[in-house]
Amino acid sequence: MRADPAALAPERLLVFEVRGSINNFATAVQKVPGLELIDEEELGSDEDKAPVAYLLVPDARALAELLSLWKRWNDDQLRFGETPWRGVFELLRDLRPWGPEDRVQPIDAGFLAEEIEERDDNELVPLEIELIYRRSEAQADAQEEKVRAAVIVRGGQIVSRARLADIAYHALLIDLPVRAIREIIERSADSIAGLDPVMHIRPQSLATTIEIEDATPAGAPEDIGELREPILALLDGVPVAAHPLLARHLVVDDQFELEPNAPVDQRVHGTAMASLIVHGDRNNPAPALPRKVHMIPVMGASDRFPPRRLVVDIIYLAVRAMREGDNATAPGVLIVNLSLGNERRPFQFALSAWARLLDRLAYRYGILFLVSAGNVKEAFGIPAFATGSAFEDADGGARCDGTLTAIGNVMADRRMFSPSETINGVTVGASNDDWVSATDRRGARTIIDPFPEMRAANPSSALGPGFARSVKPDILMPGGREHLRQVRTDGHVFVRPAASTRPTGLKVAAPRIGGIEAAEAYSGGTSGATALASRTSHRIHDALEAAHPGFADLPHIQRAVLLKALLVHPARWPDDIAARIKATIGPVGGHHSHIKDNIRRFLGFGYVDAEEAIACADDRATFWAVGQLSPERVATVRIPVPAVMSGQARPHSLSATLAWFTPVAPGRKSYRSVRLKLLDPAGTDALSISPRSLQPDSNQTNRGTLFMRCWEGDKAPIVGPDMTIDLIVQRDPDPGTPIDEPVPFGLAVTLSMPGVVGLYTQVAQRLGIAPRQQI
Repeated sequence: MRADPAALAPERLLVFEVRGSINNFATAVQKVPGLELIDEEELGSDEDKAPVAYLLVPDARALAELLSLWKRWNDDQLRFGETPWRGVFELLRDLRPWGPEDRVQPIDAGFLAEEIEERDDNELVPLEIELIYRRSEAQADAQEEKVRAAVIVRGGQIVSRARLADIAYHALLIDLPVRAIREIIERSADSIAGLDPVMHIRPQSLATTIEIEDATPAGAPEDIGELREPILALLDGVPVAAHPLLARHLVVDDQFELEPNAPVDQRVHGTAMASLIVHGDRNNPAPALPRKVHMIPVMGASDRFPPRRLVVDIIYLAVRAMREGDNATAPGVLIVNLSLGNERRPFQFALSAWARLLDRLAYRYGILFLVSAGNVKEAFGIPAFATGSAFEDADGGARCDGTLTAIGNVMADRRMFSPSETINGVTVGASNDDWVSATDRRGARTIIDPFPEMRAANPSSALGPGFARSVKPDILMPGGREHLRQVRTDGHVFVRPAASTRPTGLKVAAPRIGGIEAAEAYSGGTSGATALASRTSHRIHDALEAAHPGFADLPHIQRAVLLKALLVHPARWPDDIAARIKATIGPVGGHHSHIKDNIRRFLGFGYVDAEEAIACADDRATFWAVGQLSPERVATVRIPVPAVMSGQARPHSLSATLAWFTPVAPGRKSYRSVRLKLLDPAGTDALSISPRSLQPDSNQTNRGTLFMRCWEGDKAPIVGPDMTIDLIVQRDPDPGTPIDEPVPFGLAVTLSMPGVVGLYTQVAQRLGIAPRQQI
């Protein structure tokens, strides 16, 4: 029994529709002899409105016998020896063979219904069909031909296809008449939804978009020297490559010939993201990156995915062209920015093919993918306030509590957009931060700040958790100080996130607007936050390269996992907003892990200050290590504790972040094939530190490919001569068949005691390192 039907044979699948607690269901399954739930951690949570599990049976006879067993239970006629099934059946809404209702999920049927509304019966509409993946080329071709014939006989046509063995993906992009799509929405057995080769039918992927406002002429670019070859790639919309702020930096690789059909004034998304990566928020003057940026357009006119291509295929071809073979276009790239997502694919526990692709490419090529969580822009009600005036007139605390409670009421409908569920990549949400001046901020008079004087996730920033209930988004970075606009009153006020403007946004390069040929304007959201995260990763790479001459010689994959660890390492939950989420959403009286579940849905591991991720300080020391672990092995990293900390009764901390890339393969016992963790170190008592209360607990942080722990205290440590703390990185036994590949990891560790001068220097002396960077 599995939580995900990917790479299984649907003709031998029974669908268990679960009612009630997933945990109770998993417990009941374990009591049935011979029945094994082999990826229990990948099941949905109890909040899922329609959880399912899939049982793969040996043959048609076994399938028929189990259906007969279900019927006998419903008739209260179970026989001797069958009673263990009672506990399972009591927790089911239904038990049935795989069929049309599984191929067309309710959310996809809803999108398709919207797409064909008021259209003529004969009008062609694009949609994506994912086929059951067959390893045999002959079987795959036969299945595809069966679907092709069914599409043509209904008046449709095949537009594009892709078959990627690495991720067990076989899909068609088709045009189908509206009348045939109606049959699919109805899950008719006589429709394409009734064809055995079909796994899923979905509307064509729709790209997330951004808005820009308040355009002004662009400022002059800084005078920069010779730029080095790129380590960062941007997969995005067609940019204004000749924009004065971007012309020196961008190397545009138009693999899919999208530039000729993208009007210059529509090149919003790619231009804005390139600007944030190269320069950061233009309200916060900072040096441009010292390297070129390799840019591959994957969105064309109006910043939409190409209408005649499958987006998974486009991303695969783009990355492969950069890194594979003698003709690789950007062999040095190890950071890829994807400020993109599929608005029509909110993540709901089952991994998308796009996310599976990123996980595979990350491990195969040694690439750190940074992916935006997505922005949920639909209006939501705030029951605490009867009118917009009452909301606006309330004090900051009441506005914050009312907004958090309102989002908490609908958070199951505000999920991240795929591929942000990637487990090897870093998913970025937007915090309500920017560098707008106090004078400009006063211009936001017609919209309402829901979190005044408080750092929080923007109201539109999509929420976690991730796959197997892992921590997602991983981090928050500035996405503009998002305000809310009243849209209606119906018993209470309803609001919608307002567009980013001069008083509330990130300042970016923009295409021609209102007669301004080379403009700057304001944007925000998780797309911008992800671009700033990519810029921060690049700056971390630059700092390591400057401080450690051998760093650039490390393998791609080790540098990539180290950047992943160092980017997330400074993340922390802001105390004030974490406490308010606990108080408003709770659950009140709930177990601490349930409370932390809700906090991490909003905040992930926490907010990352870019300067803290990069800067050097005399009162803290950050260590890094890279390596690889074979099956069931450990690595010990010894951290010297400086004597200057001894006897100092002041706040201090030890924090550690472990990152890795797991090999993945559909159909394995566990999709996340390899699990690493940090064992609790000895010596924390001598340092007078204990686990920080406001952080994900060890069970929550052990579900993805990042493991973070922070210990802190304010009593005086007792530091003996040559004292060390040993951090042990452990590779747990691989579930199912052992994985032979060694797994790369990066580790970041920081010792800090604010105000104690000499901490860094003593550590450097203990390690025999001559500082190469100014402190």
